[in-house]
Amino acid sequence: MRLALANLKGGVGKTTTAVNLAAAFARSGLSALLIDLDPQASATFSLGVGRDQAEVSTAEVLAGKAEAAEVVQETPTLGLHLLPGSLRLAGMEMALARKQEPEKLLKKALVSVRRRYDVIVMDCPPGFSILTINALAAAEAFIVPVAPHRLDTEALASFLALVEASRDRVGRKTELLGILLTMVDHRTQVTDEVVAAVRKEYGSQVFRSEIPINVRLAEAPSRGRPIFDTESWSTGASAYGLLGGEVLRRARKAGLV
Repeated sequence: MRLALANLKGGVGKTTTAVNLAAAFARSGLSALLIDLDPQASATFSLGVGRDQAEVSTAEVLAGKAEAAEVVQETPTLGLHLLPGSLRLAGMEMALARKQEPEKLLKKALVSVRRRYDVIVMDCPPGFSILTINALAAAEAFIVPVAPHRLDTEALASFLALVEASRDRVGRKTELLGILLTMVDHRTQVTDEVVAAVRKEYGSQVFRSEIPINVRLAEAPSRGRPIFDTESWSTGASAYGLLGGEVLRRARKAGLV
């Protein structure tokens, strides 16, 4: 199964979800690969690799200067490997546009490694750049994390519309696996209102699992480990454990695993 985590909006818990969802899969006994496509390389940093430490990264893989199998790194988490990101991804839009079928570069690059893993999770940068399109084209399904704020829910609708309008580039078979509510704080009335509105608008497309605001999740990246490796007892770890199970159930129902 190949999953992309994407949204127009930044700051919605996308990278936190990519890292901890991949770790949840590894924790359940699956072999997992996390691909960092964000120039900020926050997923890479969250797994203990400095942003300036990756001599070769996803940027070189997309540019055809390195094979994915040569760039993949082990992580301290058993069963979880990383294809690191780097700041070099930031200037790739024009360079990739000059290549033949630029939206399929990642899909082609993963041919050599995808059979090694049960699950591949791709962390996309905010927006709808060629990097995000590459991830969606390489994926079988995508998840959209969204925080329960008015502006974020508007961005959600815009992102889904963009995906549908770009089906010729993204791929007809890449499906929405689910919308994930993140950074949820049910102590506030506005959160309850927005969560209820999202669930009413999108129905069963919204995961039952929600990711709460949790200080342990915010602290985990500085330790370079997923939440399960540092604070397995926390509400954040419990939430991502439940999400991992729900994602696998949906994927099985969709015939992805």
